[in-house]
Amino acid sequence: MLMKHNIKITIIILLLFFAAQLIGLFITSKYIVNGNLPLDIERPEVDEKTSYIPLLIMIVVATIIALLIARFRAMKLWRFWFFVSVFVTLNIAFWPFLRDFGNNGVIANIILCGGLALWKTLKRNIFVHNLTELFIYAGLSAIFVPILGLEAVSILLIAIAIYDIIAVWQTKHMIRLAKFQSESKLFAGLYIPYDKGKEAILGGGDIGFPLLFAGVILKRTGTLDAIIVAIFASLALFALLLLSKKNRFYPAMPFLAFGCFVGYFVSLII
Repeated sequence: MLMKHNIKITIIILLLFFAAQLIGLFITSKYIVNGNLPLDIERPEVDEKTSYIPLLIMIVVATIIALLIARFRAMKLWRFWFFVSVFVTLNIAFWPFLRDFGNNGVIANIILCGGLALWKTLKRNIFVHNLTELFIYAGLSAIFVPILGLEAVSILLIAIAIYDIIAVWQTKHMIRLAKFQSESKLFAGLYIPYDKGKEAILGGGDIGFPLLFAGVILKRTGTLDAIIVAIFASLALFALLLLSKKNRFYPAMPFLAFGCFVGYFVSLII
């Protein structure tokens, strides 16, 4: 059976994905205990049961903006948006490690995250790019997990899985957006170039949405159950990489959503 990527690259993608889930869960757990976000960021005030609705609206709006930027090749705007997104999410991710230092921690966090965001935005370095990706989705999880209930995050996961199928196989706008990001050298997600122009990519949403689900499980029933969800999501990703063919794009979220739900039911049995 032909794999989409060779076994070495497949293992690297899997390890990075799983590492992002574990790091995200650890950082999210810090915000479950102490929910205050840095930079005076406030979470949306929503009902846990319907919190998926504003999230879906935000995703649609962000996608439309990104497509317009790609359509008109507005590179300066794309770089600015990319920089701000990285800076804010890294600030949230690193804050639990620095908040005990008071104002010195605030300054250190701003300098560290600003430097990494600038490096990531202005000069491509594969190590810096993928290292920061391991923390970025923890920042998003820290924002949204406290306001999401299990029913809401389940609906969100199903909706995103369906949307991913349409966006990749029907309208194909997600493929156009991925190519634009790759050409701009500012890709939201894991990015590993190899073998004379080949590249392995995993979109940021494919990392972030399983983490949101695992984070809600963490909040409800604890660390072990959340790790079980992360393990099964990783197994689902492995299945996708094993079954997919070279030079084709696949929607990852249906596989990942299935893995998340299987992991959750397994955690209930255990």
